[in-house]
Amino acid sequence: MNQSKNNTEALSRITNNRHRTNLLRKYEQQLLAYLVQRIPRFVTSDMLTVIGLFGSIVTAGSFVLGEHIERTWLLLGILGLIINWFGDSLDGRLAYYRQTPRKWYGFSLDFIFDWFTNILIGAAYIWYVPSPWEMVGFGFVCLYGWAMMMAVLRYKIIGQYTIDSGIFGPTEVRILIMLILILEVIVPGSILFSGGIICVALLIIDIKDFLQLLKMADGRDKAERESAACGDK
Repeated sequence: MNQSKNNTEALSRITNNRHRTNLLRKYEQQLLAYLVQRIPRFVTSDMLTVIGLFGSIVTAGSFVLGEHIERTWLLLGILGLIINWFGDSLDGRLAYYRQTPRKWYGFSLDFIFDWFTNILIGAAYIWYVPSPWEMVGFGFVCLYGWAMMMAVLRYKIIGQYTIDSGIFGPTEVRILIMLILILEVIVPGSILFSGGIICVALLIIDIKDFLQLLKMADGRDKAERESAACGDK
């Protein structure tokens, strides 16, 4: 009973500032609530952020090893993505669970480190694939960066921070990359086409989110004009 109560309390603390719509949100939040209670006291949110970046470095390194040593080294990237998920997902949650959040500091640090992760994985893909497929890696960096910018703009416009686009969030993207790595080990060269498919999907999602963003921005402009007009009266 006490464990169930603790899990409920932890879940409440770590989700009170997040709006999530991703497919795996229910199970992910339950797992995070379980983990956040078991992190040693000496581990800080900043440490977890660095751990997340380390996971990205491991994933990027797996591409280099897969290219120069043996393709099966790509599977190391799966471990890197798990480490990245652990650090990136728990850093802010840990602060809220311990009731020591630094909202704007954490937001800024997390955003920049997420950008580093985006660059690392895109650069690793470019390293691994032959010409002219490097453009797929470049496209991934640009399109995922576009999604990140829209998340910040959406936060500015409506005051609600969400990192998901419909049922897809960073966790689902990590799982897709894991599947791509496994498929490349089994079917050499498949990463060229699967990477291209991911980019096309990101482009479609980004365009949809961009149109929604413009609609939100226009709605806020209208609301501010109406509020100003009422004030003049």
